[in-house]
Amino acid sequence: MAQRADLREVRAVLLDMDGVVYVGEAPLPGVQALLDYLKATDRNWLFVTNNSSRTPAQFVEKIARMGIGADEAHILSSALATASWLAEQYPDGVRVFMIGQDGLRRALQQEGITVVEDAPAADVIVSGIDFSVRYERLADATLAIRAGARFVGTNSDTSFPSERGQIPGTGALLALLEAATGVTPTVIGKPNAGMFQQAMHKLGTSAAATLMVGDRYETDIAGAIELGMPTAAVLTGITTEEAFRTAARPPDLILPGLPELLDAFRQADS
Repeated sequence: MAQRADLREVRAVLLDMDGVVYVGEAPLPGVQALLDYLKATDRNWLFVTNNSSRTPAQFVEKIARMGIGADEAHILSSALATASWLAEQYPDGVRVFMIGQDGLRRALQQEGITVVEDAPAADVIVSGIDFSVRYERLADATLAIRAGARFVGTNSDTSFPSERGQIPGTGALLALLEAATGVTPTVIGKPNAGMFQQAMHKLGTSAAATLMVGDRYETDIAGAIELGMPTAAVLTGITTEEAFRTAARPPDLILPGLPELLDAFRQADS
């Protein structure tokens, strides 16, 4: 176990979800025990996920079936972060054609953003993950971007951990659209600073006192390191132990999973 962070100084914890809390519909060990300990030691926490497919209520329902207790205020998804960013960018309103699922659609609508089904009428094309996307929708998005619509992505994760293994993620869809249009998207989710900053603002904490826990180096860990946050990598998802260890800026902690993170907190606090 690599260890450099002083967990005694950590007052808040951000946890990725896919590959950290669960893989597909299968829960990973130690989640509720860790959350209980954080609450008992007066540490705040937030699930921060690049998965844009679900609404906060749907995330809460999913983890409840796994015996994990949380409310909607404990969820920050890339869909919510993207919708908030668009509302700030376009205070007078904007028309969006989206590739995505309920989580993205509802996040946009809750920010008062007009979601259109006529791609040529859109000011912005937004792509998140869509597990049933059709070619024609991708073609419509491509033509609109080529005609001048702004191109925005919820996150750049090229793969997505599932029970079957790693399947195409949002980044794969963005790569397809970029290849077809020659336009590079503006990406909002991790590893970009905005999503981490939204999370810390929500918890009222600083970077130095906020631990980021993730399974993917290039999004969860690299983005947090850039902001000066302590980091804990778990080996239950995408990135291998060797890749974490040999990274130019490795995480402070490399752990098999959340039970070991709980042990590390207990040891630090003792």
